[in-house]
Amino acid sequence: MMKRFESDYLEGAHPDVLRALIETNGEQTPGYGEGPHCEAARALLRERCTLPEGEIQFLVGGTQVNRTVIASILRPHQGVVAADTGHIAAHETGAIENSGHKVLTVPNTDGKIAAAQVEELCRAHYADASFEHTVQPGMVYISNPTEFGTVYTRGELEALHAVCKARHLPLFIDGARLGAALYSPVCDYTLADMAHMCDVFTIGGTKMGLLFGEAAVFSAPELAKDFRYFVKQNGGMLAKGRLLGVQFYAAFKDGLYDRIGAEEVRLAVRLRDGFRARGWTFLVESPSNQQFPILPDALIERLKPEFSCSHTQSFPNGTSAVRFCTSWATTDADIDALLDAVPINA
Repeated sequence: MMKRFESDYLEGAHPDVLRALIETNGEQTPGYGEGPHCEAARALLRERCTLPEGEIQFLVGGTQVNRTVIASILRPHQGVVAADTGHIAAHETGAIENSGHKVLTVPNTDGKIAAAQVEELCRAHYADASFEHTVQPGMVYISNPTEFGTVYTRGELEALHAVCKARHLPLFIDGARLGAALYSPVCDYTLADMAHMCDVFTIGGTKMGLLFGEAAVFSAPELAKDFRYFVKQNGGMLAKGRLLGVQFYAAFKDGLYDRIGAEEVRLAVRLRDGFRARGWTFLVESPSNQQFPILPDALIERLKPEFSCSHTQSFPNGTSAVRFCTSWATTDADIDALLDAVPINA
């Protein structure tokens, strides 16, 4: 059977999450995310994030929640600042533009953007004599981990948040793979710390062992005014919303989310170190569950029948950077099998 590494949402759900869904399946509860299961999950997340007044809503998918959060915060003449490789700029089929807002891209460094870039973009905008004729920067979006698996440090987040505050720009962190960031060996903050270094963020479930689900967490609850109207308008208000609450409660009640994040990062580091020991180099230095070795195209083709990965970038010398992801379901045996199939780079 093929071992699949091209992404981290290729299986169903962690057995503990499925068990929670089965155990509550016969209950009758109010819909649209207003029942006791969603309220219990909200209370748990508020406690974990140390946000007693935080506003939390549950949506189904990543693109959906990104579009809904951004569209709810921006005014019609505003755009969102993001890395040129950011998910909203490169992998969401123009969802943000379709909502009527421009993505204002800045060059990335291994997937990241820096506080100085945000400040310079704002300075240049207002220095233009015709600034009212161009899209106004209205918020800043980053993903953590980034699309290249890199993880923001505390210093980087604090600097970004400081610039955003000074420029009156909400900082939005896309946490589709947040567990992989928090349990990266380079991460020097907790979930609660991060919650206070931004204005709104998501806690991803789809890529972290849930069947589906993303939590939108507003550290600045004033930004959530009328948010549920936007959720409904964007098709995100699930009638059986209790399914989201049940899953998030199961993920956070006894540390399952943390265990998944720690284990998938451990396995990804094993994968990275194994490739490196065989002489292969990487596109970026990723400390999370996404790894990007640069391999000969011929080797990639030989691996394909047994080990799937996703193409990231091609080079003129007949090599390509490919992505291998680990997930809650990846095992040490999976990593061993992959590494046994990878030759030494002579």
